Amino acid sequence: MFLETSRYFRQRTIETTSGDGRPATAITLRRLPAVVGTPSTVSSNDRLDIIAQRRYGDSTVFWHIADANSELQAGELAAAAGRDIMVPER
Repeated sequence: MFLETSRYFRQRTIETTSGDGRPATAITLRRLPAVVGTPSTVSSNDRLDIIAQRRYGDSTVFWHIADANSELQAGELAAAAGRDIMVPER
């Protein structure tokens, strides 16, 4: 269902019923893992996928960085140059 690089790859699914009575498959809640990493300063024109490519060699795992920080909107993490964000070890 999900690519191996997705944060939902091994997440359990359940069968349920939608609001209008149709059967539906849903993903269970995903607990955020404890983070071990280092602070990193955002450069101008950075995005999470660019940071992930630079750090991990794979831009599709940007969600590791998003999960390591408390920002509700992941895109806001790299919106301002000079901000320090947590970049986890993988």
